[in-house]
Amino acid sequence: MMTDTDYMQQVLEMAAQASALASPNPRVAALLVQGEETVGRGVHHFERQTHAEVLALRDAGARARGATLYLNLEPCSHTGRTPPCVEAVIAAGVRRVVAAMPDPNPLVHGRGLERLRAAGIEVEVGCLQRPAQQLNEAFAKWIRRHRPFVTLKAGITLDGKISTPPSRQDDGTRTHEWITSPQARWRVQQLRHEQDAILVGVGTVMVDNPMLTDRTALPRRRPLLRVVLDSGLRLPLDSRLVQTAREDLVVFCSFVETRKRTALERRGVRVCQVSASQGGRPDLDQVLEQLGAMEVTSLIVEGGSLVNWAVLNEGCVDKVVLFFAPKILGGAESVPLAGGDGYRRLSEAATLREFTLQRYGPDFAVEGYLTDVYQ
Repeated sequence: MMTDTDYMQQVLEMAAQASALASPNPRVAALLVQGEETVGRGVHHFERQTHAEVLALRDAGARARGATLYLNLEPCSHTGRTPPCVEAVIAAGVRRVVAAMPDPNPLVHGRGLERLRAAGIEVEVGCLQRPAQQLNEAFAKWIRRHRPFVTLKAGITLDGKISTPPSRQDDGTRTHEWITSPQARWRVQQLRHEQDAILVGVGTVMVDNPMLTDRTALPRRRPLLRVVLDSGLRLPLDSRLVQTAREDLVVFCSFVETRKRTALERRGVRVCQVSASQGGRPDLDQVLEQLGAMEVTSLIVEGGSLVNWAVLNEGCVDKVVLFFAPKILGGAESVPLAGGDGYRRLSEAATLREFTLQRYGPDFAVEGYLTDVYQ
């Protein structure tokens, strides 16, 4: 016999399929169950506007009356691009609603649930709440603080190195060796697919000449926004990023040379000037504020050592995903995960509040949180 947990697990799996299709809205799915039979399903996509519970009600038709509605997020009680979903649920005659979590938006938190209870509908909240929170942690951060949820990702050796010392071939180009396995790198692509934007420093662009793309081939509502921190606009015009810019490349700088800015903008690059931080880099607080205004709810940082230290030291990181390869590089010239001055005391160190371990081929990943966006 199926339980509430079983149905909610199905809902979470359905909602996860809306990755890159719902932002800046939350990922939401709904099931309508009559007895033991699922009579309605719905998954929200931003472009289709209609919310998941309304799609499920339409799918069920008259069979929604007396049914139980399962959804991973409290139904909305306000008018936005669509009418309030709670009124549609009440009108359809749904008997019981099981929601994984309240809406994290402080302006509407709990109001939809109260409206359902006032209409005589049985309401239960909290089934698989933690995985439901994790599914929409980016939306929660953005709707509460108007800034993206920031994930720091790196491939790393057991002794904390993210790269060998840079070496040059005869033609002057940089060589690159992968630290992690194909299995771990595929997981990185999946992580990229879940993000609205990816960020690196200009040093990474000049050394590796990356594309910074989502290579899963899964559908996206918006292209993955590629973001470069470049205090003095050193970004090469012949870099692969600039050559492939299609209004999906943003460069944050602090010092602008007009001709270089014009040349970049003619190639489809958006140039945003912000104040310089104490270290001379673009002020990260302003960068995140501007990205939030662009409706970027999630950002993955795949920078070099100095960028990694900057986002950690300035308290920008919400989540860390480190892919460890069973290798030891050693050597003073190998590049550490986070350069800069480092913390002076262990008590100051960035400390994960909650973490899990996963295997990817010969590698393992540590995934954990530095902040709780729900507090």
